[in-house]
Amino acid sequence: MSRKKPWNLVSLPVYSISSKNADGNTNMNIITYANAVSMQPKQFVCAIYHNTQTLFNVQLNAHFVLQILAEQQYRLIDLLGKKSGKQINKAERLHKRNLLMEWKGFEVLKDCVAVMEMKVQPLQIQAGQALPDHQLYLCDVISYKNLNESKPLTLDILRNKKLIRI
Repeated sequence: MSRKKPWNLVSLPVYSISSKNADGNTNMNIITYANAVSMQPKQFVCAIYHNTQTLFNVQLNAHFVLQILAEQQYRLIDLLGKKSGKQINKAERLHKRNLLMEWKGFEVLKDCVAVMEMKVQPLQIQAGQALPDHQLYLCDVISYKNLNESKPLTLDILRNKKLIRI
């Protein structure tokens, strides 16, 4: 019998959001609470962590790119998930490593599996009770592109590499 909690039994994909601030500068973060919720139109629910630059950007501009990360991109977790876009320029660091390309007016990770252009719908829900920890957004998939044949990065890979708690 597994000792994992039920919500950890299935290894979820690891995504990144590419968003823009008021000046058009790119920020990226890690998101694991994202899931398709309809077939026509194709829609996702994306949960964005509170008090992040990404949340601020999405509230400012209801348009972003959801990227499915590739297995080998686990090395980006520290930069995209453990550092704040409020303190550092993540895009600048990614440019220095030649990891970005442009797609639909957004900077995206060129080695990710796929990208989806998202438009946020008016529906928003705060998740968490005493202290809300995520803002949930219903998003329409406007366009998409498969970029690489790589296997998607999953939470189990991050657990095995001890990048996240079990």
